[in-house]
Amino acid sequence: MNLANKLTLLRIFLVPVFLIFITIKDIPYGRLFALLIFILASITDKLDGYIARSRNQITRFGKFMDPLADKLLVTAALVSLVEFHIVPAWAAMIIIAREFAVTGLRSIAAAEGIVIAASAWGKAKTVTQIVAIILALVNLNYNHVSLGIVKKFIVYPHKFLNITTDIAMGIAVLITIISGIDYFIKNKDVIHSDK
Repeated sequence: MNLANKLTLLRIFLVPVFLIFITIKDIPYGRLFALLIFILASITDKLDGYIARSRNQITRFGKFMDPLADKLLVTAALVSLVEFHIVPAWAAMIIIAREFAVTGLRSIAAAEGIVIAASAWGKAKTVTQIVAIILALVNLNYNHVSLGIVKKFIVYPHKFLNITTDIAMGIAVLITIISGIDYFIKNKDVIHSDK
C-alpha cells in the first residue's frame, strides 16, 4: 500500500463525503464544501499518477482502482448536478455510458493479457470533464441561497456563468464521444479476437 494507492483510496473515500455535502441541504455552506472536495479529489487523481510513475510504484491495485475512483467521482458529481438541473440528463448519460463501454473494452483486453493505455483523447476527456464539473459546481453555489455574501465576490454575471458552464459541458461531452470512438477504433482487434 504505497502513497499513490493511498491517494487513490482517499479519492474513493471523498466520493461519499462529497455526496453528503452536496445533497444534505441543512449543512451550512455544504455545496461550497462539495466544490472544494471535488477539486481536492481531482488533484489527488493527478498526484497519484505522477507519484506512481516517478517512484516506479505502479501496481495492479493502482491500475484497477485508479480508473474506478475517477469514474465514481465523475458519476457522483454528474448525477448530483442532474438532480439540481445544472447538467442535462442526456449529457450525464453520454459520459457515464462511455465510461461503461471503455471499461468493458478494457476488461475484454485484460482477459487476453492486453493492457490498453490511456490515450491523448482519454486524457483530454478527463481534463474537460473535470473543468466542466467544477464550473457546474460553481454555478450551483451561485444559485444556493446559503452562499450569502460570497455572491458579491463573483465577478461574472449569472447568465455568463450559465453559458460558460453549458459550453464547457458541451465540449466535455464532445471529447468524451471522440475519445470513446478512438478507443474502440484503435482496439477493434480486441473485440474481433477469437481467443
